[in-house]
Amino acid sequence: MSHVHHFSSGLLTPVLAYLMSAVGCMLGLMLTTRARAAEGAARVRWLVGAALSIGGTGIWVMHFVAMMGFSVDGAQIRYDVPLTAGSAVLAIIVVGLGLFLVSYGGLKAGPLLGGGLLTGLGVAGMHYLGMAAMNMQAHVSYDPVIVGASVAIAIVAATVALWFTLRVRGVLATAGAALIMGVAVCGMHYTGMLAMDVRLADSVAPLPGARGVDFLLPILVVVSLVTLGLLLAAVLAPSEKEMREDAALMSRLEGHQTGTFTAVQVPAPAAEPRRPSLFDAPE
Repeated sequence: MSHVHHFSSGLLTPVLAYLMSAVGCMLGLMLTTRARAAEGAARVRWLVGAALSIGGTGIWVMHFVAMMGFSVDGAQIRYDVPLTAGSAVLAIIVVGLGLFLVSYGGLKAGPLLGGGLLTGLGVAGMHYLGMAAMNMQAHVSYDPVIVGASVAIAIVAATVALWFTLRVRGVLATAGAALIMGVAVCGMHYTGMLAMDVRLADSVAPLPGARGVDFLLPILVVVSLVTLGLLLAAVLAPSEKEMREDAALMSRLEGHQTGTFTAVQVPAPAAEPRRPSLFDAPE
């Protein structure tokens, strides 16, 4: 059996992966706070941005950065581009579905648990789809018990993350929740990696696909631009409290404009008795 390295670059890749996960999750939580106070198309836009932040940066980019530290003695690694891109799309979609379920389901347990189950299974699927995208001159198998543990971690982490999107408020609480989410995402990833068993093959045929480093520059450019745009949108937008106050003010103004007023008939004052005059004829 060949020797598998998960930290071939030392602490660089796990630390960077964790930071990317925490930043993506924190930005996503900032956007969900805006979504809670918004309605209609505005809420949809905030939730889509949160799905991009959490699913794209917080989960998928974390996975890919961590994979930069993965190596196998005596084996080259190439990545299938369509499958790798598909894993990114899957992460964003399942996170988005979970966010929409809990956002429109309110604080009920059903949407939260259903969204956590759906998102957790999807995130686990993203991880193993990304692993399937690796091409190397080796046979890969997985320990089903550890795979099951990684899926369970993904479901619990997704449920907790969705609960955070409904409850967390304030800078300190948001930062703390994002740090916890980053630990959960990284824990799921490295648990799934622990399930791998790699055995070198005798084949010397050239490997299809792209090197991991070939993805790195485009990913950094795209993620940086998207993250900057979403961060500016979150910072420049009114806070949840301000949005609720504005909505309440607009509701009152609309009520005044559309309200009807009933005229009240005020009785005329009773006439005072006429005083007698010198010119009145005697009765």
